[in-house]
Amino acid sequence: MLKTPYLLFLGDAPDQLAAKTAQGIKDWRPEFAIGQLRLEGCKADLQLPDMSIEQAVAAGARTLVIGAANRGGVMSDAWNAVLIEAIRAGMDIASGLHDLLGSKPELVTAAKEAGTRLIDVRLPQIRYPIANGKRRAGKRCLAVGTDCSVGKMYTALAMEKSMHARGMKATFRATGQTGILITGNGVPLDAVVADFMAGSVEWLTPDNDADHWDLIEGQGSLFHPSYSGVTLALIHGGQPDALVLCHEPTRTHMRGLPHYGLPTLEELRDLALATARIVNPDVVVTGISVNTSGLDPQAAKACLEEIERRMGLPTVDPFRDGADRLVEALR
Repeated sequence: MLKTPYLLFLGDAPDQLAAKTAQGIKDWRPEFAIGQLRLEGCKADLQLPDMSIEQAVAAGARTLVIGAANRGGVMSDAWNAVLIEAIRAGMDIASGLHDLLGSKPELVTAAKEAGTRLIDVRLPQIRYPIANGKRRAGKRCLAVGTDCSVGKMYTALAMEKSMHARGMKATFRATGQTGILITGNGVPLDAVVADFMAGSVEWLTPDNDADHWDLIEGQGSLFHPSYSGVTLALIHGGQPDALVLCHEPTRTHMRGLPHYGLPTLEELRDLALATARIVNPDVVVTGISVNTSGLDPQAAKACLEEIERRMGLPTVDPFRDGADRLVEALR
């Protein structure tokens, strides 16, 4: 478990979305987020106090969390000085990047000398099985998206919050670095060897009570040429009973791929159902989650109403308005 509270390191994130790991921690565990540290040129801002390492330690921060999530999960050499300063000040370092802290000799040496920890949450700790496709007791809901970073994790977390408020049995199942940093456990799915990805999701969502829901954090998109594989592993390993479609209406192209347009919600619905029916013929789409953060309230309301009218499914922004209607649809 990570020592709290955190100083969230945004590095030189080129935009707000590149700091989504830090943003997720701030939104869902605000009591842990004591401040942010940004380097020159950083274009992200969590609206937290900007702190130096010295100021953060004085304020009680015990772990520096690398909150930037860039394409490819690469750790910049420009960050080293700050990370070493934090280590020497007695802070642990936690990262969800593919580029591992433990592979950096200068950081390993500094941590050993200071007696602090380097924590790579994207490093699998379990020997996962190969998926067998057998049905399991309990129920499962998976968020699937028209693109990456459209709100799949937020949707599942918001649904869990609503379900707990109703006294329902529900567990958020983290499958990415941000979710793991928020909850303290999960599967770093995109770091699992391909043959074992679906099996790791089966392991994460085992047999449970008949009225218990696993809310599985979605990843990637079936339509994204770079990340569709991880999405399919989630679908087949998760064997969802319910799918929630996730969308961000201001996108003009796939994240990181300006030469690829986004699918329609109808296309997402049809392809997601086709792939999910391979492992669960009874799967249904129960609702639509729309990330309206890029729209003003009036435009957001109009967008949600148009999609609901067109698709015939409950359509909400669960972070802005709550996930109660998505939960009701599960009943």
